[in-house]
Amino acid sequence: MSGENCLSGIKILDLTQFEAGPSCTEALAWMGADVVKIENPKVGDPGRSSGGKGANAVDALYFLQYNANKRSVTVNLKDPRGLEVVKDTARTADVMIENFAPGAIERLGLGYDIVKAINPAIVFCQIKGFGTGSPYEDNLAFDMIAQACGGLMSVTGEEDGPPCKPGATIGDTGTGMLMAVSILGAYVRRLRTGQGEHLQVAMQDAILHYIRNAFAYMERTDGKAAPRAGSRTVGGGSPPIGVYPCKGGGPNDYVYIYTSAANPEHWTRLLKVMGREDLLDDPRFANPAARTEHRAEVDRIVSEWTVRHDKTTAMELVGSATIPAGAVLDTRELADDATFQDRGIRQTMHHPAVGEYVMSGWPVRFGGRPPGLKPAPLLGEHGAQVLAEWLGYDAGRIANLKTNEVIG
Repeated sequence: MSGENCLSGIKILDLTQFEAGPSCTEALAWMGADVVKIENPKVGDPGRSSGGKGANAVDALYFLQYNANKRSVTVNLKDPRGLEVVKDTARTADVMIENFAPGAIERLGLGYDIVKAINPAIVFCQIKGFGTGSPYEDNLAFDMIAQACGGLMSVTGEEDGPPCKPGATIGDTGTGMLMAVSILGAYVRRLRTGQGEHLQVAMQDAILHYIRNAFAYMERTDGKAAPRAGSRTVGGGSPPIGVYPCKGGGPNDYVYIYTSAANPEHWTRLLKVMGREDLLDDPRFANPAARTEHRAEVDRIVSEWTVRHDKTTAMELVGSATIPAGAVLDTRELADDATFQDRGIRQTMHHPAVGEYVMSGWPVRFGGRPPGLKPAPLLGEHGAQVLAEWLGYDAGRIANLKTNEVIG
């Protein structure tokens, strides 16, 4: 087994939707947790139709991305009998997690105090946009809202341009990963002591965690807000640092080259790679401070060399000289690179309705191989199975719940 049995036996009651919560529970499912997703009988997780193709389309690829390896049970939470089913499930669960709109879980009658009374040892988890005590704690939030309010956009973009939203959904999946790690910590303590926990994380607060370097830069300079730095790092770094154009001229025909201020040999080695040994003793480029003063000239010299090579060749030439370098690879190039599938980093989901779909999986290797990928569940696919396994409901009781549309 390559990771799938690490959390075998742990039961996670999943009342999450879209991405921040589902990415958290998916990470745990990849490691073997039994994640049971509770969904609305008619529409399910709103993510099922996010980006879908047409009114009658099967589950959107967006949903598949964040719900692999889970099971789905549909329950009408507005029916008292449905609420009782979820409470019964919470009674036997190790972890319960939700990311509904602020106050929604409490209005349903499934808040922490109620669930704790049912199961004192449960690890009860909540993901919200803004934290308790924040002036915005009742506001709705998605990934881009968290990135804006958490400071990430303020340090992203060109120096003289407007703030930009990073392409990665750090506000959503980044927050989910912080919660996943916290769940594991709380669960380990629960195994030792039997103690439950109430975990809460706000997406805005999570972003502050991911931009710690920007705060450090602000404090060690003049106390002003950390600036945008384009493709460089906050604080500018030691030129050359950033993306440089390569042969081809396409939108992603660039190579990233980084010469660290901590290693003066990076610049010396780069000059030799470029065949510019004539600049080795040039006082304009003698040290990081001098190169920063002449940044435009440094960038011109490097660009004149990189544009003569395609990005892969440039990366190989610079990297082989023990200088950090990376070609700017787009999603098409990455998807076409068979080594990611060979290594199990990207895997094929065999979905009963969508068919075969290749997606990025959990990247951590267990014994040399990442955990396997199982398909995201169809809406309500595992209702009877879960109620029998988790709660011991017999076939007659399950059939009665279905007949009365309490479960799907």
